[in-house]
Amino acid sequence: MSNQMKAILYTRYGSPGVLSVGECEKPTVKPNELLIKVGAAEATKSDCEMRSFHFAVSWFYLPLRIALGWSKPKNPILGGYFAGEVAAMGEDVKDFSLGDKVFGSAGFGMGAYGEFLALSDASSIAPIPTNLSFEEAAAVPLGGFNALHYLRRANIQAGDRVLINGAGASIGTFAVQIAKLMGAEVTAVDSAIKETMLREIGADHFVDYALEDFTQSDELYDVVFSVVAGASYSGCIKRLKPKGCYLLANPRLSDMLRSIFTTKFTDKSVLFAFAGEKKEELLALKEMIEAGGIKPVIDKVYSMAEAPEAHRRVEAELRIGSTVISHQ
Repeated sequence: MSNQMKAILYTRYGSPGVLSVGECEKPTVKPNELLIKVGAAEATKSDCEMRSFHFAVSWFYLPLRIALGWSKPKNPILGGYFAGEVAAMGEDVKDFSLGDKVFGSAGFGMGAYGEFLALSDASSIAPIPTNLSFEEAAAVPLGGFNALHYLRRANIQAGDRVLINGAGASIGTFAVQIAKLMGAEVTAVDSAIKETMLREIGADHFVDYALEDFTQSDELYDVVFSVVAGASYSGCIKRLKPKGCYLLANPRLSDMLRSIFTTKFTDKSVLFAFAGEKKEELLALKEMIEAGGIKPVIDKVYSMAEAPEAHRRVEAELRIGSTVISHQ
């Protein structure tokens, strides 16, 4: 078996054009690791930010520049979320078998844009939902992990009014569906091209941000969940009912500092802790998908050679759901 594999590579920071398909060394498997033949990977906003080294949340810049590579990427293979098949295993792996179809997170090591990926058996990996393809399953972990993590922490009750700002991409589409499963009345905020899809997956109300600023309305909510970097902190707080909760998926440093005072000195709370991407959460998502309660929303599927187009699609904020790169 060849020790080389195909991968979407980037050897310098820049526009989507820096991505190209090439060959590199296939990862070797340690005793506690799985070698996964990747079937598909989601193209995410984070992938685009790392490729260009332009981050919506600017306080990430210095620590990430040190971690990822100052003048060029230390790891030339992006991709944090995937679905694939177990191709080989280390001798200490007990919970998986050859041929198992799995999905999950590659963690900070990334690498899901490669043909093969080596991960510890303790990583956030689980069997894919039986009713999903590789492409569909790859679109679950990012959005599912974050939506489930935040909405659980908000302690949503049946009848609560929940607003989701940035509802039309990976995290938002899962947030709409999970909030509905929790019994909430859901308002989705995004661009007009996403309204039909968002209503189809359960949104009760829709706000086109180009026509209306929800922070200036008179409507009040039990929970405001914003996945939009740069959303008005004070505006979102004003839209909360007494004892309401503001969930911040892309907090600025100033937002995090303000959240301490809001939570301590007012009757409202602010949460921004990042998703832990736990295996239990992945299994919970699998169960909800198999029961028909939620589903991934696929915008477009691209080939590995079309990775630059996939990144352009994500950066243009035109995607209706998740953008996926197929390795098939």
